[in-house]
Amino acid sequence: MMNKLKIGYFADGPWSHQAFELLIKDQSFDIRFIVPRVNTRDNTLQIYAAKYRIDYLFPVKINSDSFIENVKKYDCDLFVSMSFDQIFRKKTIDLPKMGTINCHAGKLPFYRGRNILNWAIINDEKVFGITVHFVDEGIDTGDIILQRSFPIIDDDDYGTLLEKAYKECAIILYDALKELHNGTFQRINQTSIHPVGFYCGKREPGDELINWNSTSRNIFNFIRALAKPGPIASTHLKSSIVKINKSRLIPDAPKYINRAGQILSKTENGFLVKTIDSFIEIFDIESEIKLKVGDRFEL
Repeated sequence: MMNKLKIGYFADGPWSHQAFELLIKDQSFDIRFIVPRVNTRDNTLQIYAAKYRIDYLFPVKINSDSFIENVKKYDCDLFVSMSFDQIFRKKTIDLPKMGTINCHAGKLPFYRGRNILNWAIINDEKVFGITVHFVDEGIDTGDIILQRSFPIIDDDDYGTLLEKAYKECAIILYDALKELHNGTFQRINQTSIHPVGFYCGKREPGDELINWNSTSRNIFNFIRALAKPGPIASTHLKSSIVKINKSRLIPDAPKYINRAGQILSKTENGFLVKTIDSFIEIFDIESEIKLKVGDRFEL
């Protein structure tokens, strides 16, 4: 029988719960300790740690000499990162025998960085990827261990992709760890897929504002990319905020020039609004003021 794979688990939030549940049931793995985010609002892993008598290390700076000295006693084979927010430096990455791996909800070498699901929808992608990769000194640049792709359809929004990612991240991380434990994995250098790839930046307050001087398709993607539980796409009308959680493309909507951002007519569920090329239906609206035909959202 192979020895158990001794793991240090750096993780937080819903992304990490289902993965933990898979790992703790498998006798191939021995989770030696859990490190959450320093600003964690999630106590689920702490509850798991108590239940399964796993050391819960909090708060810690993972690259500090004191942390490194402390975790040596756990004799880990591998560090595993899942929705963790501290950057691993080389001295921490190389501490366990097999190094450090991360699960990233992006199709590397593309969509490195932050807020990947939002950006994938904004970019009108037809698939999103999940990648388990070795951690190196770059950001999401290490060799790939396992990668899978999942479809994005027009009925999807940020909420549906998030739920899918919670489930599939857990599964692919578990499968990658099984391959690592069995020695059946293959390392794929990211440059063999694309020599450059690309990064996505963190979305910040103000990034939720709709640009009505965009195409109907772009605005449709933008609104669903920020849908609940995201920040919700917003626009200004008469110095008031209007939040738009859903929209719908109009089949065969004619393309014509008119005043982008203007409310054209009322529908059963919301309103038609002019875009740069045609028009779009908006609904599931939160507004401080009553909307009416003829109003024009700020561009």
